[in-house]
Amino acid sequence: GREGRAPLLTPAVSPAALEYLRNHPLEPLDTADFERACGVGVCVTPEQIEEAVEAVIGQHRAELLAERYHFNMGLLMGEARSRLRWADGKTIKNEVDLQVLHLLGPKTEADLEKKPKAAKARPAPVEKQKAAVVENGEVGTETRSLLEQLRGEALKFHKPGENYKTEGYVVTPNTMALLKQHLAITGGQVRTRFPPEPNGILHIGHAKAINFNFGYAKANGGVCFLRYDDTNPEKEEEKYFTAIREMVEWLGYQPYAVTHASDYFDQLYTWALELIRRGQAYVCHQKVEEIKGHNPPPSPWRDRPVEESLLLFEDMRKGKFGEGEATLRMKLMMEDGKMDPVAYRVKFTPHHRTGDKWCIYPTYDYTHCLCDSIEHITHSLCTKEFQARRSSYFWLCNALDVYCPVQWEYGRLNLLYTVVSKRKIIRLVETGAVRDWDDPRLFTLTALRRRGFPPEAINNFCARVGVTVAQATMEPHLLEACAREVLNEQAPRAMAILEPLKVTITNFPAPKALEVLVPNFPADESRGFHKVPFKPTVYIEETDFREEVDKGYKRLAPGQPVGLRHAGYVIAIQNVIKDASGRVIELEVTCTKSDVAEKPKAFIHWVSEPLTCEVRLYERLFLHKNPEDPSEVPGGFLSDLNPVS
Repeated sequence: GREGRAPLLTPAVSPAALEYLRNHPLEPLDTADFERACGVGVCVTPEQIEEAVEAVIGQHRAELLAERYHFNMGLLMGEARSRLRWADGKTIKNEVDLQVLHLLGPKTEADLEKKPKAAKARPAPVEKQKAAVVENGEVGTETRSLLEQLRGEALKFHKPGENYKTEGYVVTPNTMALLKQHLAITGGQVRTRFPPEPNGILHIGHAKAINFNFGYAKANGGVCFLRYDDTNPEKEEEKYFTAIREMVEWLGYQPYAVTHASDYFDQLYTWALELIRRGQAYVCHQKVEEIKGHNPPPSPWRDRPVEESLLLFEDMRKGKFGEGEATLRMKLMMEDGKMDPVAYRVKFTPHHRTGDKWCIYPTYDYTHCLCDSIEHITHSLCTKEFQARRSSYFWLCNALDVYCPVQWEYGRLNLLYTVVSKRKIIRLVETGAVRDWDDPRLFTLTALRRRGFPPEAINNFCARVGVTVAQATMEPHLLEACAREVLNEQAPRAMAILEPLKVTITNFPAPKALEVLVPNFPADESRGFHKVPFKPTVYIEETDFREEVDKGYKRLAPGQPVGLRHAGYVIAIQNVIKDASGRVIELEVTCTKSDVAEKPKAFIHWVSEPLTCEVRLYERLFLHKNPEDPSEVPGGFLSDLNPVS
């Protein structure tokens, strides 16, 4: 079940039940004792799983680093399971995969090779090794596609209309009638929503939310709403609305409908009056400072008469109270100990959609579940920090006797070496560290698009991370590996040289240029070729030549020939030409046909009669993994900028 609580018939429980009955064959069954022995009601939190796996990996860290992916991962699973007898095995496996990936990074070609038998394995050529991470962007976490992970039974989510089967769901005398009505409206269809605040640009973390909400609906034949949570009138800007929608569509999803929390302001206000009439809400005059922090004093106005609250709430709406002089509060205690959350506050700010019709605006705690209810959402998927609001979610729908959806939480997706908060990105733009929200060194979705990341790569990355409850913090190179994987299939190859070194072939075999056929996709020659000129003058990368050969260096050097990729020729140094300062400016070489020459240790790329192009290269924007962590970067994130990004 969710949060790893073991229902009675999980595989972990059955052997325990059999064991208990074997040991107490003739006694009458003591239900409480039996259930205790079987782990019924035991709650294993994601945090406990995370800590247990961390401890097990800590014990085997040295062997893991030495053997990498050849290490027996079953051992880690076994030890983690023995520490957490009642936890769900799949959740443990996901956590083990995630933490191993975190420790070792993606699999390299060496990791994918079968373990060598006693005989020494032949080392792979260097060119291959360099490309290992590129060619097989194997991230080693979750291999199924996102839709497979989200389809049907895969997630153990309730079926539409069976909300009451979810653990923690509150059933009232009206629940069944409301669910019946709900099914009549939706026809039993899965309905989800993606509810961003329109006050910033979406980033890589939102990509997971988009994939999860739209993906869950798509995988199960349902629909997903794009709902702008525009309850805060101060921050909304039109550019954010358009950018959010654009990014959802760029990732390949079409909203069933585009709605706004503000579409429902009238209904929300009517319900607030009803909540007061039912004695479940009251107007309060405590100042914001008074109700902040832990254990604030209870409101002296909590028990004021219903009529009085109705009149005062009407006065709030008419603008008779200043900002901060009155709020509407709901009578409930939340999981995190927060008492009586605010439902409405006074704000004399016109709203971008409703103008100055309202001077009171609803809060997230009040609005969110009611909008879900109005839109008949079946699965309200949100990140784990909203777990503390689940009880208020159920409470409010039930207090008003309206259809109550189910809130399900999943872990956030974070990336290292970056900041994603709106406030911090604005600081980067203001200080001139980046140009704008779409600066290619950022991890906003507009920036990734501008840098050339294909949307499929971002979706695949979200699928790799998997739909875990645990929070995932990933390395940017895993996202890059996903991009390479997609580009490998989609982008035709071209040879290019960034730092050219001139090479003259003194015995060029033809009087004029030859034409060389180069495959558009080296891995699949059936997808066609393009022609490249091959002349006596070619250019290679400066780094592909060395005067002194180091151990392990396989490319061009005096006495060490090298192959020209796709050309069918091997070149050998004849003469090294330098300028007055001693810098190598040209090489004179001889060439031999590949089928006659001894096989070279490596093949390098080259260009002849080249086109000039501009290539934009980016390094990481920050120097440390966690630029916002004061223990890693005491001077704050702005002091951690990479001077050569």
